[in-house]
Amino acid sequence: MDGEVIMVPIVVGILFLGLPWLILHHVTKWKTAATLTNDDERLLGEMYELARRLEDRMDTVERLVGQENPNFTPRRIDHEAEDYTAENIRRLERNR
Repeated sequence: MDGEVIMVPIVVGILFLGLPWLILHHVTKWKTAATLTNDDERLLGEMYELARRLEDRMDTVERLVGQENPNFTPRRIDHEAEDYTAENIRRLERNR
């Protein structure tokens, strides 16, 4: 009988205090982890800038190669044309 007197408050405490605390703790951790930190935003901005510079370089290289070789056709999607259809993408993949 002595063991039951001690076990009942422990079980009730775990059920009504421990489990809700554990669940709420993890919910708040998930919510904070889902947001971008300042470092993440800075890194994303740097990556965007790098991608833009690389795109400019590719345009320059394609323009230079196109001047030297009139039969040259670029093997990537033309961003100005905005022709992102599945057929255009398949055509570009076949021409690789």
